[in-house]
This record gives sequence, structure tokens and C-alpha cells, in this order.
Amino acid sequence: MLHKTVTRQLVHWAVVIVMMLLCAGQVLAATANDPLGEKQTYLKDIHINEAWDIAKGNSNITIAIVDTGVDLNHPDLKKNLVPGINLINSKLLPQDDNGHGTNVAGVLAAAANNDRGISGILWDAKIMPIKALESDGSGGEQKLGEGIKYAIDHGAKIVVLSLGINKYSDYMNDIVRYAEEKDVLLVAATGNEGNRVRYPAAYPTVLAVGGMSADFQANSLSNSGPEIDLVAPWDVFTTAKGNSYEHKDGTSMAAPQVAAVAALAWSKYPDMKVYQIRQLLRQTAQDLMDTGWDESTGYGLLRADRALAEMPLLDMYEPNNRKNQAKAISVSKMISASFTGGSDQDWFSFDAPYDGTVNLTFELAEGQTVTVQHTDAKGTFSSVTAHPGQPVPLKVTQGKSYLLLQLTDRNQTGEVPYKLTTSFDIYRDQFEDNDKQYKAYVLPSRSQRLKGTFHQTGDQDWFEFPVEQSGSLTIRLSTDTARIDPVLFVQKQGEKGTTIDTDDDGVTEMLALAEVFPGKYYIKVSNVKQYANAVVGEYMLDIEYDAKQMDPNEPNNRSYQATTISLDTEYTGLIDKADDVDWYQFQLSGDTYAQLNVTGIPNVPMFAFLYDGSMRPIASGDGRKIIMLHQRLPSGTYYLKLTASEPFDRDVYQLMVKAKPLIGGYADIQEHWALNSILELSGKQIINGYDDYTFRPDLPITRAEATTILSRAFKLSKQKTISYTDVSSGHWAYADIAKAAQAGIVDGYPDRSFAPDQPVSRMEMTSMIARSMNISGKRRGAIPFTDVDENYWGVGVLKQMKAEGWITGYDDGSYRPDQQASRAEFVTMLAKIMP
Repeated sequence: MLHKTVTRQLVHWAVVIVMMLLCAGQVLAATANDPLGEKQTYLKDIHINEAWDIAKGNSNITIAIVDTGVDLNHPDLKKNLVPGINLINSKLLPQDDNGHGTNVAGVLAAAANNDRGISGILWDAKIMPIKALESDGSGGEQKLGEGIKYAIDHGAKIVVLSLGINKYSDYMNDIVRYAEEKDVLLVAATGNEGNRVRYPAAYPTVLAVGGMSADFQANSLSNSGPEIDLVAPWDVFTTAKGNSYEHKDGTSMAAPQVAAVAALAWSKYPDMKVYQIRQLLRQTAQDLMDTGWDESTGYGLLRADRALAEMPLLDMYEPNNRKNQAKAISVSKMISASFTGGSDQDWFSFDAPYDGTVNLTFELAEGQTVTVQHTDAKGTFSSVTAHPGQPVPLKVTQGKSYLLLQLTDRNQTGEVPYKLTTSFDIYRDQFEDNDKQYKAYVLPSRSQRLKGTFHQTGDQDWFEFPVEQSGSLTIRLSTDTARIDPVLFVQKQGEKGTTIDTDDDGVTEMLALAEVFPGKYYIKVSNVKQYANAVVGEYMLDIEYDAKQMDPNEPNNRSYQATTISLDTEYTGLIDKADDVDWYQFQLSGDTYAQLNVTGIPNVPMFAFLYDGSMRPIASGDGRKIIMLHQRLPSGTYYLKLTASEPFDRDVYQLMVKAKPLIGGYADIQEHWALNSILELSGKQIINGYDDYTFRPDLPITRAEATTILSRAFKLSKQKTISYTDVSSGHWAYADIAKAAQAGIVDGYPDRSFAPDQPVSRMEMTSMIARSMNISGKRRGAIPFTDVDENYWGVGVLKQMKAEGWITGYDDGSYRPDQQASRAEFVTMLAKIMP
């Protein structure tokens, strides 16, 4: 009786303690008591204990591990294993003869609270071992593909791929698509070489997982790039072959962490589609480096607690209604988002790794289309309508581009979810078409570095290098990506060729010829045959030709001996004696922006001196690698003198003089349709250009630029105190914005920002100019354009401006009010109303 009373008291006080903790807001997170659990420090990094309060496992789905097999008798794994297959030897079970697959399985689903070893992220699971790799861990894409397809066809919902190869293949791409069609999640490691993301992680619908070090940064060996989605801890303690345990590291150990948390999320949201699970893990990741997505850590660190506690969002990128809210996305991934209606604008940005093409493919409700406005890194603007399932190619220059997406149907009232798949095609290099020896691109006979690409399947590049004088020749072929296994072939015309291929991905190939004689040398650059598909990456071909050079311009040591050069033509020369001087002369007609560039200078200081026709000094410059003299010059004859601090005769410099005629002080408006308007307002000092004598008429005009122009045009003088959060008193346009605000021409946004760098739409342009003219609009009269209606906010202004002849639309009857206005359009409209 005494024993029962004590027991009741203990239970009573246990309940009281728990209630006190709950009332104090302290919730005890679930923990596993496995004896080696203290070595699993990575579990704390992903906050698994808090996640276990919500879900501890998922035995309703099957998770396949395509790897070296699994130790089928390991006591910490056996409980959670289901039958699999051995694709290396069909007569045997998928028993692990390497250990890698067993490592992966332990991270994923080692049994918890069994008084043994460690705890997997999933306490209860159904793990299907598929042996597709040899005992040494090697394997080919054929077996890998078979393993993925077997898993899909035998009921797996998640497939873990802690492996990878450098090459893209149509075969594997088809299998990845098959998984997406069957709503199966593929989770793959990015790789551990400090290079580009490996395949299959690099395919758009595969969840690509990198590795995070203990300092919460991307591990330096973790492969990165546009395809990465998440990172998880690099170092783990896990099950090992032979009923044992060990420390392991790499993205191979990060991938199963993500797969396991995906399974936990599916236990809470069993009706979610695979793309929604991917998006949930991205949404709930912890930012590590840049805010949002970046190519080192993707969306950030896997957070198991957030994945189970946070509400899944239909559009995780909101708010992104303005350019300064643009969310970073990858150029090679599938994402999902939504439009809340026809007025909703979604801004995104992406970094193009090279010049090339970004392809956008939308999936959305039938009958809906998306208006895509794109501004690339150089400010080039384009607008196109995207139809579901039809790729939209956008030409891009390397660097950051911006996308503005909006439903074409502006009257849509309901929410419209969409999926967006991006892919990137690298540029076609300048040497094409040179895929055959007889089409070889002829190179100048000098040392040089070339950059090229394999932009299409089967691409190979031939070059002809003419050796004019005996000397030595060294050729190096390198690449910036392990997706290229470079092969170098060199042949002198009429002789047997030499192939250099060490058979390693991304490794530099080199051929050194101690002595070469005059004649044609052919160089072929290619990717190894197995990697015949187009590759996102560049190769570098370095040619070092050491021969005594001859200066074709001699004698030109005196000004009266100056070599006459043509504009936009490259000339070569050298300083072969201590007292050597090279003189050149050229003619300019009309006011000109001249660019004089001396490049290819050997590692000695060179000096340039520019004189007019009367030999009066105009400019000078010096440099060890390059000399640039950029001047505005009137018509006339000019002389250029080049000298060096010491002679050189093994390399030549290159000289080129470019000249652009200046119209009204601008070099880029000569044949532009807005020429007259630009000249008119420039003459009135209402507008100006950039420091390089350009006006850039087709660049979108920003709110700050438009406001400044209007302030000058209407000679605004009064200004009120403004306190926009993004326009300080030191901002270059502060005074003009304050004047225009006083005049009622412009105003800020409800969040107290002004967004000075945001592009102005055609309607905003029209409205600003109308306010400057005290035109408030009228409601009566016919609708002036086909793409606005009576409910459009600016219809009154459009009616009045059209009726009074200040504006016109396009030939198709539209006005395109939401399209970004260019600098030329703004200037032209303003010039029309100026007295």
C-alpha cells in the first residue's frame, strides 16, 4: 500500500512539473536516448529535436537508397529495411560491400531508442536498398538510371542519390522526368570536388544538396552553382559496415538529411505534390550567406523544425511586387509561385554565369498567359508573352538580369498558381563555324589566350596556327568546369598528329614542342566522346609561341615616317631596340569620341603620347598590360608615339583606334528614331548623357531620372522637405525630387519609400508629364486604346492626352501602359509638349 501511494505521488508531481513548464512557455523537445547519440552533433544544427515533437518517422512511404547497397544485418538498420535489389549481381541481395550506402542509411533511418548506437532522423521508416555501385564505389549512369527507375516502379516516394557524375545525358534526363511525372522526389548530393554541381543533382527537378561546415558556411569542397537548392551539415556520425559506427563527411551525408526531413514533412502533409515538398524545404531553410537563394548554399540550411511547424506558402517569394524587392532565383531549376490576380507583379532576379540564353517554361492554368519583361545585365530590355509549356528564350549577358512577370489578363481576380522552370544555354563562341578541319579558324601568329565553348551536341573547335618563323610552341587546354574532359589534338599540315588526353574531368592538357618550323599547325579542341552534349562552361586555349618577331611598320621612328592607320583595324608592333620609337597617324572627320587602345603589352612599361596635327600634346598614358586613351576630338590629323622602358622582340603589342561620330555630344544616337527630340532637349540643357558620351536611349528610365528631367524642363524652384526612406539628402536627385514633390508631379509609396531606381512604366511617364502640364484627366469620351478600360486607373489622363494630341499608341491600337518606358520615349513625349 505504501508503494502504491509513493507511485501516485511521483506521478502527481511529474504532472505538476510538466504543467509548470508548459505554463512557463518551456516545451521539452523530443530526444532519442541512443548511447552514441551525443556524437550526432549535426542533428542539433538542423533542429531535429523540435521537429520530433511533431513527427518522428514515416512508414507510409518507401525511401530508396541507390548506392553501394546497405548492411542488411546491421542491428540499427534492420528494423527499417524492406526488400530491394542488387543491380550489379542479380543473384545476390543488395548487401553493402563498400560501406557508403550503409553510412547514408544510418543518417536517414537508424532505429531510435533501441539501446544501441545512434538515431536516424526517421525513427520509423521503410528503406529500400538498391545496389547500383561496385564495391569500390564506382559506377555508370546506366546502372544509376536502372536503380532510379526500379525504385519508382516499385513504389518508392523518395530516392536518395548520394553520388554523381559530371556529364549531362538525355538518358538520365528522361529518367528524372519520369520521376517527376510519377510524383517521386529525387534528392541528390552536389559532389565534393569544389567544382560545379554534379548530375543528377544538376537536373531542374532534383533537390540538390550541398554541405555546410561547422562554422555555418558552405564547405569549400562542396560543389556549388546555379543548380543547388539547400545545404545540410557536412560531418556526421553514422552506421558503418560490419555492425559498427563511424564519422563520415561530404555532401553524400548531407543529402539523406534532406530526404529524411522531406519524409517527415510528407507525414504531416500526405497530399502534397513533390514540387510542393521541394518548395516547402526551400521556404523553411535558414539563410546562411546572401538573403534568399545563392549559388553557394542555395536557399540555406535545412531546418527540420521549420519544415514541420511553418505554414506552407503558395508563393514563398512575396513580397516581390517591385524591382527593389526582386527575389533571386536560379537559371537552372523549377520553382513554384502564384499571381494573386491580374494586377499582381512578380519580380525576380538571376545571375547568368556566362553570356547566353535563359529559357523560361511556365506551367499554369489553361487559357492563361504571362507577360515577361526582361532587363539583362547591360540594361537591354525585351518583352514577350509566355504560353504554358512553350519555352521562352531570353538572350542574356553575364551578370544580374531582372524579370517582371504578370498575367496578361489584367482583369483576372482569382489566384493563379504557376510553376517556372529555367534552363541556361551558353553562348556560341566567336570562332564558329569551325567544327571541321577545313573550316579551321585562322589565328594570328603570336602568343594568345582564347576562350571557347561547346554550345551544342558534338561541338568541336578547329584552329589553324600559322608559324611564320622557327621557334618553340607550347599549347595548354584548360577548363573552368569538371563537366568538360578536354582533349587536345595538334597536327602540322602533312604530318602525323598528336592527341593529348589524361582522361580526367577538368584537368589541363598540354603539349610542348621545343622546336617548330614555318608552316600551318592545326589544333583541335574537343570534349571526350562520352561528354558530347552541350556544356555550360568555357575552355581556355593558351598558345605560347616564342619566335623572334619582325615589326611590319618599320621604319616609323620619326613623326614624318608615321605609319598611317585605318580606324577600327588592329595593328601590331614591337620595340626591338632601346632607342626604338613607333609613330602612327590617323585622320578624323567631324566631332568624334576616339578610343585608342594598346594591348598585349609584354611585362614592361610602355608609354603613349597623342599629338594634334600641329604636334601639340593632347594626352598621354602608360601601362604594363594595357594603355587606354579615350578623348573627344575634333576633325583633323593626329599622331601617336609609342615607346617602352626596355626593348622586347618576342612579343608584339596590338594597337587599335576606334572612333564614333558624336551627334550633339552623343555617340549612340546617330540613327535613332528619337534623334531630334534628344538633340532638342539636350540643347536646352534639360537632359544629359553619361561620362562615355552615350545617351543610352533604349535603357529604361528610372523614377529619379524622369523626375530630374521634369524639374529642369519646367524650371521648378520651390521644394519641400521630403523624408523618403531610400532618398537621403546626399542622393544625386534629392533636390529635384523635392521640387517635383512640391509641385505635385511625383509622390512616394505607402511604405514611405520613393524607389528612385525603379523603372517608370509608360502610364507613369504619361501621368508625370500630365501633372507637369496640370492635366488631371477626364472621364467622358471614348476609350482611346484597346488595352485599357474604364476601370483602369489612368484612363482619364489617357483620354485627355490623346484628345489633345500629346500621345499616340502603337499600330495595333494598344498603349501598353505597364511596359517600361525608355529614355527615348520619355524625352520624345516631353519634347512634344515643350514650347
